[in-house]
Amino acid sequence: MNLERDPLVLGRVISDVLDPFTRSVTLRVTYGSRDVGSGREFKPSQVVNQPRVEVGGTDLRNLYTLVMVDPDAPSPSEPNLREYLHWLVTDIPSTTGATFGQEVMAYWSPRPTMGIHRFVFVLFKQPGRQAVDPPGWRQNFSTRDFAEFYSLGLPVAAVYFNCQRESGSGGRRMYPI
Repeated sequence: MNLERDPLVLGRVISDVLDPFTRSVTLRVTYGSRDVGSGREFKPSQVVNQPRVEVGGTDLRNLYTLVMVDPDAPSPSEPNLREYLHWLVTDIPSTTGATFGQEVMAYWSPRPTMGIHRFVFVLFKQPGRQAVDPPGWRQNFSTRDFAEFYSLGLPVAAVYFNCQRESGSGGRRMYPI
């Protein structure tokens, strides 16, 4: 794909969260019947429940790690909690989905209170079955550091969506500290 037209580049996911990589596995994320397409908009009420995640691949021995982060926490103008970890699943077998993996950090539904937030799903191919320790907190997670620490290399797929506070939903705090 032309980097100038790549939604991950246009949405600054490549740079803010990830380094450039080559997609080599399909990743399909859906909330209800709606596919997450890079840059597609969802309301917080549409993403309350954990999405369905389908991982492609051809070698049934391959395992994958899925990371979901918000690089705009608590607000895009002051992302001092960047990246906020919303979900972490490891040991997902090729050609299956996240429900077949090991949930390390439970799904935390997006609830932005200020501005438009990007929610990024990143898929890594694991070097083999491995134990991953849950981070002690969700804020200030680094997808790059996590991948380096667990020898995951560059991602094999990624997708993101945008989400902002719904009108009349109050000013409830999004991120526990």
